[in-house]
Amino acid sequence: MNNLNKELHLTNRPVDMPTLEDFRIVEKSISELKENEVLVKTLYLSVDPYMRGRMSDAKSYIEPFQLNEKISGGAVGEVIESNSDNFKQGDIVAGMLGWSEYNVVNGHALNKINPELAPVTTSLGILGMPGLTAYFGLLDIGQPKEGETVVISGAAGAVGSIVGQIAKIKGAYVVGIAGSDDKTDYLMNELNFDKAINYKTTPNMKEALQEACPNGVDVYFENVGGEISDAVFTMLNKFARICVCGAISTYNLPSNEDIGPRIQRTLIKSSVLMKGFVVNDYAERWSEGIKQIAQWLNEGKLTYEETITEGFENIPDAFLGLFKGSNLGKQLVKIAEPTYAKL
Repeated sequence: MNNLNKELHLTNRPVDMPTLEDFRIVEKSISELKENEVLVKTLYLSVDPYMRGRMSDAKSYIEPFQLNEKISGGAVGEVIESNSDNFKQGDIVAGMLGWSEYNVVNGHALNKINPELAPVTTSLGILGMPGLTAYFGLLDIGQPKEGETVVISGAAGAVGSIVGQIAKIKGAYVVGIAGSDDKTDYLMNELNFDKAINYKTTPNMKEALQEACPNGVDVYFENVGGEISDAVFTMLNKFARICVCGAISTYNLPSNEDIGPRIQRTLIKSSVLMKGFVVNDYAERWSEGIKQIAQWLNEGKLTYEETITEGFENIPDAFLGLFKGSNLGKQLVKIAEPTYAKL
């Protein structure tokens, strides 16, 4: 095996939308394995909107990426060499790995995956962070009841598409907001949403929501922010719940440019609960979420889509595509085929 390893580094902290010039591929030697370490060949990388926040050095719930060092995120890989008693050559593993072709990792940072139970990519999607985010955000904060109206922005993405399906399992009336006719068709025809709105072709979001939600909004799962959410806020019912998962419309704006309606009066007059969260808030309950999602998946009550970009050099394009709505479902990058395992 060639000892040189390609890594993708962050070279600048973007102020607004990142560009290809903010990334650089570098080659470094693979280090020798120490005790309990394994050499992992990267098979799939996950690119996610939250990573944009880590490109800034502003205070947040997670440490920023360091300049001129490799970026990291969720990944699936294959064990090539092992100095750990817990892993052997050919094992498929998942963990937070660097954006590189190979990673030397302490075995304690990895989880073994059984590729016979489900496609390995699901550990980065419906059975991973996006699925758990949807599960806990909707059920713990939103608590949808049968017959209530649930509205989801970013509804065709990795998280939103699962939120809507879980809401349907709970008997809710579900309205999804997405950015193309293909996506709204997918939401209604494949995922059985009750209504779907293409915000890019809708001249008046408030009127579109009034038509789609004749009984108002009981639960709003927030992935986008901006003017879409401003319109949803006008539709909130008494005791509505807002699950604030993301605000992708604002991630590439300087902080002083994201100015919208003041919603305190709305929250007060309708006794609305608005709560932000990250999936790590529920880390102690992840096994519960994975077990239930897997059951629904096996029962055919949940389905999922993946957008897979191929090639290490195309990681930045896949990441930037998230902010253009290029993906349907979970966005992944396929880096390589396994050397020893059969998937």
